[in-house]
Amino acid sequence: MASALIIDGHPDARSLTAELARRYADAHGDAEVLALRDLEFDLSLRFGYRERMTLEPDLVDAKRALHEAQTVVIATPLWWGSVPAVLKGFFDRALLPQQEYRYTNLGLPVGMLPARRGRLLLLADTPWYAAPFTGLPAQTQIARNTMRLCGIRSVRTHRMLGVKDASPARIDSWLARAATLGARDGIRDAAHRTDTPLSVRELADSTAS
Repeated sequence: MASALIIDGHPDARSLTAELARRYADAHGDAEVLALRDLEFDLSLRFGYRERMTLEPDLVDAKRALHEAQTVVIATPLWWGSVPAVLKGFFDRALLPQQEYRYTNLGLPVGMLPARRGRLLLLADTPWYAAPFTGLPAQTQIARNTMRLCGIRSVRTHRMLGVKDASPARIDSWLARAATLGARDGIRDAAHRTDTPLSVRELADSTAS
């Protein structure tokens, strides 16, 4: 049971996003990288929320890791103001009502993931000076409408902007930053680590019903 889960949302293992995820995990010391490109699952929530789809084995394992992590990190590029299809599909298929979140009788969301700390590593070709004009909607989408809704209360966003024109020195600084964050979180997670198993009972069965 890894204390930190890093979700790599880039479809290319050679990407800077993937390398940032690896650097964070290596420095953390007790982290698992979940590279979504390596999972086999249907990206489409074909029936909406009217009918449950059976979870593929890779999604069952991914959900178990989510429910065991103390810290959740999402690394993703910004494409067309949003995230790659594989990451959006993962959100749609893996984050389900009554499992990762629920609503009270008043319609208020209640997160069900045990992790209380998270990070968003967001990469974009957008230069820093253009961000106030173009906006970074994926930041709000992931940090607030996904991670916090599912119970990750404290989410810190780290933006790497101007990737397309970044110098090697700039890229090296981002990689070093990911390693620093990983090492810092590793120390914190080790101090708060618990060996008590977290319940993810019958995920596959419940989603098929």
